[in-house]
Amino acid sequence: MKKSDLIDEIATSAKITKSQANVALNTFTSSIASSLKKEGVRITLTGFGTFSTVKRKARAGRNPKTGETIKIPASRTPKFTPGKTLKDAVR
Repeated sequence: MKKSDLIDEIATSAKITKSQANVALNTFTSSIASSLKKEGVRITLTGFGTFSTVKRKARAGRNPKTGETIKIPASRTPKFTPGKTLKDAVR
């Protein structure tokens, strides 16, 4: 499913225009992203899942093209853990 398909689905289900659905979806995704920029923030949507961030340690990697060893710096990355209702719906 593409973003445009999701916008169509939201517009149909909520009985709103596609432009309103687009604004709603963009607001949702930007709110999640801006909240996760803060350290230690978890966003829980009961039944759907939890958005959070995890810290990755610095590690050594290998350039697949040259075989050269490179250093991969430490970073924070987003994580999503599905809730029970979502897991059950997919099964």
